[in-house]
Amino acid sequence: MASGKTIKIEQIGSPIRREQTQRQTLVGLGLNKIGRSAEVPDTPATRGMLTKVKHLVRVVDGK
Repeated sequence: MASGKTIKIEQIGSPIRREQTQRQTLVGLGLNKIGRSAEVPDTPATRGMLTKVKHLVRVVDGK
């Protein structure tokens, strides 16, 4: 993966009644409210975070 690639993600689900680790993962991705979006680097660590909360986020654009 190239170092300049980013992924744009948007939060579509609420962290209410979710495990604390999932809430912390959302905060680590720069999200904490439904409808917010963030651009994160395309790294294996970020991909793992997205996998953990895939039911709460949507990948809008991957460049």
